[in-house]
Amino acid sequence: MPVIKLEKVLSNHLEGLMEKGTLKGKEMVTTGVKPAEGKKGPRYFIEGQGDKEFLKMNANSYLGMSLRKEVIEAEEEASRRFGAGPGAVRFISGTYQPHIELEKKLAKFHNRETAMIFSSAYSTVMGILSPLISKETIVISDELNHNCIINAIRLSRPKIKEIYKHLDMDDLEAKVRNNIGKGKRVIIVTDGIFSMRGDHAQLDVISNIAKKYNAEFEEGVITIVDDSHGVGAFGKTGRGTEEYTNADGIDIIVATLGKALGVNGGYLVASSTIINYLRETAPFYIYSNPITPSEASAAMKSLEILDSEKGMEILKHLRKLTKHFEKGLVELGYEIIESEHPIVPLMIRDTQKTSELVKYLTENGILATGLNFPVVPKGDEEIRFQISADHTEYDIDYALNVLKNYQELHI
Repeated sequence: MPVIKLEKVLSNHLEGLMEKGTLKGKEMVTTGVKPAEGKKGPRYFIEGQGDKEFLKMNANSYLGMSLRKEVIEAEEEASRRFGAGPGAVRFISGTYQPHIELEKKLAKFHNRETAMIFSSAYSTVMGILSPLISKETIVISDELNHNCIINAIRLSRPKIKEIYKHLDMDDLEAKVRNNIGKGKRVIIVTDGIFSMRGDHAQLDVISNIAKKYNAEFEEGVITIVDDSHGVGAFGKTGRGTEEYTNADGIDIIVATLGKALGVNGGYLVASSTIINYLRETAPFYIYSNPITPSEASAAMKSLEILDSEKGMEILKHLRKLTKHFEKGLVELGYEIIESEHPIVPLMIRDTQKTSELVKYLTENGILATGLNFPVVPKGDEEIRFQISADHTEYDIDYALNVLKNYQELHI
């Protein structure tokens, strides 16, 4: 069969990934969830592990919304009303009332004119950058931006692509200034929260740089932020990095419904002119089914909870747990990157030691993500913990105790 030749090439590629240490391998399968009980938060069951319970500290569900009764009920009710799926793309017959209502609520939440839903945040970034990047566009991107931004820029083929040093605002400004006269439009694109480290972009400074040089380019300087890890988990009211930095002038915010809001899908908020243009030109929107009406309804319920007194209580609890965990790690002598975001990177700075500690955590019923070279630069190897509002103080203390025991075993 002709495919045998291709399979040999693909097998060699997979072997190469294994040698480099970047092969994802077999996926861990969750077979069940045990609800929070007593002093313990939810516990998870994993295929092949029998009835062993796991504390999940590597999920993006920062607010615990996916397990909230109100969110589940909202999805169930909408599924009974509208069916299991949309059955078509938006411009044919796939637009349902919950889609429109959710877009209005997202726009209001972010204080923007309108919003636009995609099937995921990844497809949002991939879908909007290409229509916004012309042959006369200069794109300037943070060096640690997410893979979706990197691939979207690569596929869009801007006239000039510049990469500035991570969070280096002087380098960013120099790259904007040095490109005056070389293109009509500049797009500055950055993550809000950088998922590997939990640090954040200085959106207030970035927006000011854009304003400063806007008149120097025929079509202006545009700012785009992917704040998928920020919205719902960062800022006083959970409005993300823009709120935390008091930024004024960010043109487009991309975020997800699948992390802090606990459901599925992605979206952007912007001016109505930008959104109207993208509805006509973004291929990932035009040619892909939207999220289901029931998912949209569940996301609205999550947003409603977040934007309430209950949401403020959840955020307060999340911050308290995050600081408790960070403080405990520092007292044990571990190195961390401290921030107010619930991503807590434990810096190991050694590939073998990172793998060994991840294995020990798993053996003791804790799921955390090890990040080794070349996923992160050599010397930046880490274990990424992610705190969730459905964790309890007992859960955090349990994890700290396991990490303490590991230290004692390796003295």
